[in-house]
Amino acid sequence: MKITRAVKKILDNYESDSPGTKANLARILMQGKLGGTGKLVILPVDQGFEHGPARSFAPNPDAYDPHYHFQLALDAGLSAYAAPLGMIEAGADTYAGQIPTILKVNSANSLSRIKDAPSQAITGSVQEAVRLGCSAIGYTIYPGSDAAYDMIRDFKELAEEAKAYGLAVVLWSYPRGGDLSKQGETAIDICAYAAHMAALAGAHIIKVKPPTAHLELDAAKKAYEANGIKIDTLADRISHVVDSCFNGRRIVVFSGGEAKDLDGLFAEIIQLRDGGASGSIIGRNTFQRPKADAMAMLDRIINIYKGKA
Repeated sequence: MKITRAVKKILDNYESDSPGTKANLARILMQGKLGGTGKLVILPVDQGFEHGPARSFAPNPDAYDPHYHFQLALDAGLSAYAAPLGMIEAGADTYAGQIPTILKVNSANSLSRIKDAPSQAITGSVQEAVRLGCSAIGYTIYPGSDAAYDMIRDFKELAEEAKAYGLAVVLWSYPRGGDLSKQGETAIDICAYAAHMAALAGAHIIKVKPPTAHLELDAAKKAYEANGIKIDTLADRISHVVDSCFNGRRIVVFSGGEAKDLDGLFAEIIQLRDGGASGSIIGRNTFQRPKADAMAMLDRIINIYKGKA
């Protein structure tokens, strides 16, 4: 596999990592239609744990089949496929070596009553990721949760082990719980803080939600106003989140969130690109559509990241 200058520049930012870890990052960065550009579009299918099978897959029943997602990611020319253990096991042999996979090693579910201290259970391991030929592990933390310290501690242990085996590490950093308001979960100060925590915790790829212009914390509001931090447009806010991840030295991708109309989705992707995002990780907006529609949508998103729209 020959890597491009753009990918080599990204890999150079990970100064402490082994050749094995950098090779796995390169596999993701060189895969698919965006391969070599330094941009990514990843398909995550971890919503069955969070929302249940009907809420996740009934809008497009083909998506009940784990093979459907592997094939969709391949056919659409995506960068990687992320899923919990069972989903990856169900297609690991058929699709071995065809697309980089990310084993999601912790998961929540909507049946839990935990509110102030939301957390996730460990549902996979580094050794299982190695056994299945994955390029990376994925993990979620909830900054703001009363359980956040425990989640960060567990992540530290898993990330250390993953790096020792030459795997890359992807961290979903989703603020919620504690004293955060619902609006605060996507506030610009909170999202930037969550992204920075992920960088500090040692993640190679950081996943956060697109932030709103809301400022949750009074102390942060003073800092934003005193320093003239631009947050008026989504592109401004994305740029600030990227800056918060070591001045752009870490890969930062943004979630697609709940299913939305295509015009709204494409307008958002343009703003992500213009703000310097490394790419998108889009689940429900992809697999809840019929395959032909999802393929057309993803092709348009890829062209946006290529600067063709």
